[in-house]
Formats: sequence, C-alpha cells, structure tokens
Amino acid sequence: MEHKRILIDTSVLIDHFRRKRKDKTLFFELAQNYDCLISSITKFEFSVGSTSQNREYTEKLLALLPALPFDSASVRSAVDIYRTLKARNQLISLPDIFIAATAIANDLPFQTLNRKHFERIDNLKLDIKKR
Repeated sequence: MEHKRILIDTSVLIDHFRRKRKDKTLFFELAQNYDCLISSITKFEFSVGSTSQNREYTEKLLALLPALPFDSASVRSAVDIYRTLKARNQLISLPDIFIAATAIANDLPFQTLNRKHFERIDNLKLDIKKR
C-alpha cells in the first residue's frame, strides 16, 4: 500500500529531536502512515539549529526526508500568503510563509505543532493533530 505524502513543519522535527521517547512523537506517528516530506526552508532551519554535539543526528534525520525546493510556484504562493496576511494585519514569519507556500504549491497536506500561525493561511490543508 502506498502511503500518502505530507509536508511536515520544522516544529514537528524539533519536537522529535528534543524528546527522549522518539516513539511517542508526532513525527514517529506520521512516519508510520505517511511519506513525510520537508521544505528546503525546514531543512535550513533545522540544520542551522543544530549544534556540533547533535549535528550527526540532525544530518541522519534530514537524510531520511526528501526536501521540496522553494521554486517559482512556491514563490507565487508565498506572495499571495504574504499579501493576504499583511492586509489582515496578521503577518507571520517569512520562513513560516515559505514553508506553507511550499505545501500549497505542491498540493500537500501540512502538519505542524504551531497551529496559531498556520491556521491563518487560506488554502493550506492543515492536518493538525492534538498533542
């Protein structure tokens, strides 16, 4: 049986990284049921957040996850998101906009632990699990 694909946010990886019981994380649960993908922005955020002590683990984890590029379609989507949120006076960080835009441009469901920011974005297929 082929798994469905899902784009996961940096917050999901950070939660997995910080927890001692990896089998109790949202990432572990998602990996059982989906082909998990990340955006190139998530790859950047997670990589720069690593220290010399945990870099090897970070690189191994990232090697398991295909990273979708921030391409022209993602840029167009990001511009739309930015303009909409700015008009509503609800801007979020640019990396979050870029990550959401990647999900929208690739027509993928999106998983995050940061509901507050991402639920503001129209057309984002949020697949939010309560934790």
